[in-house]
Amino acid sequence: MKSGRDLNPVLDRVDRTLESSLDRLFDFLRIPSISAQPAHAGDCRRAADWLCAELAAIGLDASVRETPGHPMVVAHDRSAAEGPHVLFYGHYDVQPVDPLELWHSAPFDPKLVRNDDGTARIVARGASDDKGQVMTFVEALRALRAEQGTLPLRVSIVIEGEEESGGANLLPFLQANRDELRADVALICDTSMLEGGVPAITTALRGMVGEDVTIHCASRDLHSGIYGNAARNPIELLCGILASVRDADSGRVLLPGFYDGVQDPLAEVRAQWQAIAPSDADFLGPVGLSVPAGERGYSAIEQTWCRPTFEINGMTGGYTGDGFKTVLPAQASAKVSFRLVAGQDPARIRAAFRDHVRAMLPADCTVEFAAHGGSFASVVPSDGPALPAALAALGAEWGHPAVTVGSGGSIPVVSEVKQALGMDSLLIGFALEDDRIHSPNEKYDLTSFHRGIRSWVRVLGALADA
Repeated sequence: MKSGRDLNPVLDRVDRTLESSLDRLFDFLRIPSISAQPAHAGDCRRAADWLCAELAAIGLDASVRETPGHPMVVAHDRSAAEGPHVLFYGHYDVQPVDPLELWHSAPFDPKLVRNDDGTARIVARGASDDKGQVMTFVEALRALRAEQGTLPLRVSIVIEGEEESGGANLLPFLQANRDELRADVALICDTSMLEGGVPAITTALRGMVGEDVTIHCASRDLHSGIYGNAARNPIELLCGILASVRDADSGRVLLPGFYDGVQDPLAEVRAQWQAIAPSDADFLGPVGLSVPAGERGYSAIEQTWCRPTFEINGMTGGYTGDGFKTVLPAQASAKVSFRLVAGQDPARIRAAFRDHVRAMLPADCTVEFAAHGGSFASVVPSDGPALPAALAALGAEWGHPAVTVGSGGSIPVVSEVKQALGMDSLLIGFALEDDRIHSPNEKYDLTSFHRGIRSWVRVLGALADA
C-alpha cells in the first residue's frame, strides 16, 4: 500500500463483515486443541487443518508441516512484488481447562457475553491466548485481499501447535526452514495493550532460567523425636540456601557476576513508565499489594520490566497431608526461576546458582539439579523504521498515542526467531490484563477483536511505507 493509498475502504469492510469474522473465530474456538494432553492430539491437527484451509481460502500458499510433535501451519503471500517482508507468528494450541467446575459456560462452546456497560466479551478457552489474537491478523489479511486484491507487502506466517506445552519443536523448525522463513521483521501477537484502550508495543522481554533443586540428607525419613537436632533437616537447609541468594535489605541477588552487563533504562523510558504506573500502589493494587518487595531504588514497574530477579516458585518435603506427622524428611526440593534482562547469559546465571548451592552444602549432603528452560532477554531496537511506523498506525486506530512497554514475562519465540532467523520482532497484541488467560472463563473483549483487525490493516499499510 504505497504512500497516500486510501485504507478506509478496507477498514469499512472490516466493520461490515465483523459478524462473519466472529463466526469464523467461534468455529476455531470450538476445537479443543490442548497440546499438553495426548488425548487432544487429533484436535490439535484438526485446528492446524482448519487454519490452513482458512489461509488458503484467502489466497495464501498454505500448508500443514509435520514436526516430531504437533504440526506447524506455514503460509506465504507473495502478491506484493516489492517492499518489506514480514513473518507473522502465533499459536493455535491452548491451555488445559482445569478446574472445569469454575467455568461459567463450557470452555469450548464460545459465548458473546454482554457487559453491564454495553460492551461485550468473547468467552472461551483460547479466546485471548492465542486464537483471538491470531484471527485479528488473519481477518485483516482477508479484508485487504478482498478489497485491494493484494496485500501491501510480502507476508509469511508460522502458526505453531505446542507453545502452551513447551514449544520444543519451534526452534529446530525455524532453523531447518531458515531460507524459506527469513524476512525483514517478525510480528508476534501474543501480548497485551494497556487498560483504557491504550495501544502498546512490547519492546523488552525478560529471559528466564528455571531450575529444580533437590537436597538429600539422611538415607530415609526419620522420626523427628529420635533424630531431631542430630540429623540434618533438608527443608531447613534448603530454605537457608535459597534465602541467601537475595539480600534481605537491598533486595539484590547476591550471586557473583549476576548484574554484569545489566543497564538501567533511559531516563525518558523511565518517565514514560512512571506515567503508566504513577505509584507502586497503582501497579500492585489489582493484586492486593502496595509495597514493592524487590530491589530498593526501583519502582514496582521497573522491578518487573527492566530488572532481573530470583523467585522461589514452590517447595516440597516432609509430610504435608492431613493431620500431623513428626517426620524428619530425607530430602527437600524447590522450583526456582530467574528472570533475566539484556546483558545476562542464562548459562552463566545457571552455573552461578548451582555453584552457590554446592558451596553451602554440608559434607554429608548431596544435591541434584534439573534444568527447566533458559532464554535470553529480548529488546526491540528503536533505531529502525518499523517500530515508529507501527506505533503511529496503532495510535491512529485507537485515538491515543501508542506506547512502548516492557514485560516481566518471557516469550521464548522472540529469542528463537532472533537466533534462527536473525530477525527482530514487533510484539503487537490486543489482550488485556483481565483476560484470564490460562484461567477459567478466559475472555477477549469484542473491542480488542474488532479494532485488533483494523489495527493490523493499518500496521501492514504503515510497514509497507516505512
